[in-house]
Parts: sequence; structure tokens; C-alpha cells
Amino acid sequence: MTQIKDVVLRWSYPQAMSSDHSPGLSTTSEQFDRFASAILPCGICDRAFARFRSLARFDGAATGKAPLAKTGEDQIVFVASGATKLVAHATHGREQIVAFHFAGDLVSVPARAAHAYTLVALQPCALVTFPAAAFMLAARAEAGLLNEVLQRALRALDRSREKSIILGRKSAQERVASFLATMAERIGAPQDGGCVLDLPMSRRDIADSLGLTIETVSRQFGELRDLGLLETSGRSIVKLHDLAGLDARAGHLPVAA
Repeated sequence: MTQIKDVVLRWSYPQAMSSDHSPGLSTTSEQFDRFASAILPCGICDRAFARFRSLARFDGAATGKAPLAKTGEDQIVFVASGATKLVAHATHGREQIVAFHFAGDLVSVPARAAHAYTLVALQPCALVTFPAAAFMLAARAEAGLLNEVLQRALRALDRSREKSIILGRKSAQERVASFLATMAERIGAPQDGGCVLDLPMSRRDIADSLGLTIETVSRQFGELRDLGLLETSGRSIVKLHDLAGLDARAGHLPVAA
């Protein structure tokens, strides 16, 4: 990413955002630098880099807030720091958590389709946003960027397929175990053959995402703890001791020898 870093240093950026809204990222230059390092290909030319910089807008939000302006157009959002949930809205005030997104994720946020969508901060977050149509138009000239976007889209599709199976065919315990196995892959910190999760979402968020009640989620956490698969500490820390055992409880197929 050396070439991108050199280009970043040749650009001036707007004033800093409030540190309350962008933990660990005090300026918009730092937010865009993180986007460039994670998403833009190393060989991108100055003109293409400048194009993405001109399209970028910067948002930040405290926990529970929905930072994105209603622009009437689809948006591509890079989570520079923090964590978010994408919420779909139906009639009569009904809501469904579609997905959780963390630092480094690239998120497609539709303006409105069959449902309306809102990106909500699970913890203080900093976001880099782009108009989706303009972003994809600029990306067409960059094969490396298109490949990056495609790979991320395929991973998101895999998670969507898994969630459809979770909601349609899995038991309560399998749903919770599947959720924890997915979080282990995405935000787990390896420790002693297992991993540690610092979950930014509440038990209510987990329940809403999995189509369960809070009481059921809490009960399944307890059963998995009694099985020796995990232990909890406080509201957010979950230590997973046996990832293979958790996969088995999630109803996943065993890995072939």
C-alpha cells in the first residue's frame, strides 16, 4: 500500500471530526486513509485516487444513532471504526436486523426497495460513504478494486445464505451457536486454542437478528456454557473454548479429513 500512502500525504483534507464520533480516528484524512489501505488497489493512479476522494463523505455516530443522511440513492459505506447493524423496516413499525458490520467492512445500504433500510451504530463509529452508482462507475476502470468488491460481495452472500438456513431450519441452540461461530470468524481474538469475542451488540440485537426472544438467547448461552463450550464475562465478553464443538452444535457439516 506504499503508493496509496504516498498519495494520501499529497492531499489536504477537511477539518477533524469529533473524537466522540470516530474513536481512534480523529480526522477525515485518517478515515479515508483506512478506506484506501483496505479497499483501493496498490497500483491505483493519482487521478483515480482523486476521484474516490472527491466522492467520499464522512459520517460519525454515537451508540444507537443512525448517521447516514437520507439521500434518496443507494450508498456504499466503509466502516472505518466501530460497529453497526443494518436494519430493514416493514409496515406497522416492524423491523429486522439484516446484518452486523464491523471496522473494515464495506456495506451496501439501499435507499429504499421493498423495505426501507437504516444503518445504526452499535458503538461509536466512523464511516466513509459514497453514492453507490458513482462508486461502481469509478470502480469499473480498476480491476483490482472490482475484484475486492466482488470477493466481499460473495462473502456477504455466503453469510446471507447461512442466515436464511438459520431462520428457516435451525433450532434455537443451533441459531445461537451459528451466530457465535460466525462472530468468531469475523471479530474473534485467538486465545488458548479458542477465541475471545467482545460483542458490541446487545442480547436484544442478537435475539432480533436470529428470530428468537431475549429469554431464549440467554437460556441458550447458559446451555452452551454448561456444555463447556463458552464462558461469559459481563455484558459483552464471550470466551469460546471449543470452536469445533461449537460448529457441531451449530449444525455445520464436519470438515472432511
